[in-house]
Amino acid sequence: MTQEKFIRNFSIVAHVDHGKSTLTDRLLEVTGTVLKRDMVEQVMDQMDLEREKGITIKAKAVRMLYTARDGQDYELNLIDTPGHVDFTYEVSRALSSCEGAVLVVDASQGVEAQTLANLYLALENNLVVIPVINKIDLPAARPDEIAQDLENLLSVPAGDIIRASAKDGTGVTDILEAVVQQVPPPRGDPDAPTRALVFDSHYDSYKGVVAYVRVVDGSLRQSDKLRMMSNSREVEALEVGIFRPKPIQTDGLQAGEVGYLATGLKSVREVQVGDTITSAARPAEHPLSGFRPAKPMVFAGFYPVATNDYPLLRDALDKLKLNDAALTYEPETSAALGFGFRIGFLGLLHMEIIQERLEREYDLDLIATAPSVEYHVLKTDGEIIQVDNPSDLPEPDRIEEIEEPWMKVSVFTPAQYIGTVMDLARNRRGEQSKLEYLDPERVRMDFLLPLSELIIDFYDQLKSRTRGYASMDYAFDSYRAAPLQKLSLLLNEEPVDALAMIVHKDYAYSRGQALAKKLKEVIPSQMFPVPIQAAVGGRIVARETIRALRKDVLAKCYGGDITRKKKLLEAQKKGKKRMKMLGTVELPQEAFMAVLKLGEE
Repeated sequence: MTQEKFIRNFSIVAHVDHGKSTLTDRLLEVTGTVLKRDMVEQVMDQMDLEREKGITIKAKAVRMLYTARDGQDYELNLIDTPGHVDFTYEVSRALSSCEGAVLVVDASQGVEAQTLANLYLALENNLVVIPVINKIDLPAARPDEIAQDLENLLSVPAGDIIRASAKDGTGVTDILEAVVQQVPPPRGDPDAPTRALVFDSHYDSYKGVVAYVRVVDGSLRQSDKLRMMSNSREVEALEVGIFRPKPIQTDGLQAGEVGYLATGLKSVREVQVGDTITSAARPAEHPLSGFRPAKPMVFAGFYPVATNDYPLLRDALDKLKLNDAALTYEPETSAALGFGFRIGFLGLLHMEIIQERLEREYDLDLIATAPSVEYHVLKTDGEIIQVDNPSDLPEPDRIEEIEEPWMKVSVFTPAQYIGTVMDLARNRRGEQSKLEYLDPERVRMDFLLPLSELIIDFYDQLKSRTRGYASMDYAFDSYRAAPLQKLSLLLNEEPVDALAMIVHKDYAYSRGQALAKKLKEVIPSQMFPVPIQAAVGGRIVARETIRALRKDVLAKCYGGDITRKKKLLEAQKKGKKRMKMLGTVELPQEAFMAVLKLGEE
């Protein structure tokens, strides 16, 4: 067992694509945790999606043994966190398991939105922050300029900031030395009742739910009887161990150490991120602070293209849920699309990842409806209901008030794009709360914005309007009442529930018009004309018509009497009438995603 004073627990925080996973690889290599022959890029990212997209989706932990320049051996526990805004809560729990954070900033990109968001999380948890400027080997690197930005931000002298290149290994030993010298050892009480913080978990078919834990007080031993403090669920420790980076079973974990605990439970919902594990025989009085259950913010309908794939989709969701406590779903039916599921996600990236995993790993062909958010609806009889599907909205005469979620949005952008960012936010009902110059070239702009406007291509528009230079971060603010209405869509005079949306009454006409126009482009022509109508209540606010494909029935007539031609055209007209009466329209996936492209007009 390593003495507590020689243990260092730290995390690496960075904006997406600033070189966090590559730096982790170099640290594992330099400390000899992973042999050179076993080394692959992004060692910690085990999912194909993580490797392809270059992002970390799930938190991981690894123990490294490092002999410092003073000759002393140290146990370094690195907790690798996701970098995307959707997983902010997971990042906050992982950071509360540490005493220090290495803040990685790209030498060519500089400080970005997620860098600051994660930095503030680290400072909230009273972590020692070690700034590192990465990718100094790039031709576009500006290390001195960015060191000055970091000095202004953290009050650390620019000359003391570590310059590194995770790709070629420059400065990696300096980072390890800084961790040993600057990060304080854990301050736990080994004799107090056991308290261990769960910062992530995954499901193993042999061991049940495996919780990733940081022991704060006391110790964990195999066969200990333990209790979850949020739900009082009692479990037995089937196996206790550490990550190097593969799991290795040990005798136990003491105060200050990071490792894993196999519980035998069948659902990750019972071992939630942020929960505290204590001893059943000698429980702690108070859990560790900061726990809150995962809450989905964005909802979408997923339907199999082949209806007989419905049981396969249900099984696939059951399996994904074993490893993802934030995923919620319930069956729903749609007149247009048949049987499917209404699924709740943490954000748009979470939705994209789940959809890709369902299609890739389980070989499913899916149609996803446009995402919506959860509204609080006060009915005239005083009942309050939560609505995340526009088709579940009560009739207008039974609604007293509708509240929608608003978010605090921070945008970091070069100063030349202030006008275009303000314009974008204003068009999405945004309210500006702050504008601050970080330096003569870069500004931070804070807005309050409805989540429903944020999820419809706001990020894509922000990137395209600022040539990719702007970055953003957002967090939930509050629910606010607004004059909202249901915008229905009729196709061939039949309502399509899967294309309905909830919109602000001032935007109903323009959204309806834009949606009808977009659908006219993506729905293929039929043998009969197809009217597309957008309606609010019983009032049609926009209409487009997809013209019929027309067969040239006169092609076989070479001259001859006009009555022959009229007879053929009349016969065609009768056939078209019958088709229109019986006709059904097939919708491509693009029709459902047309809602996401409305801002491009």
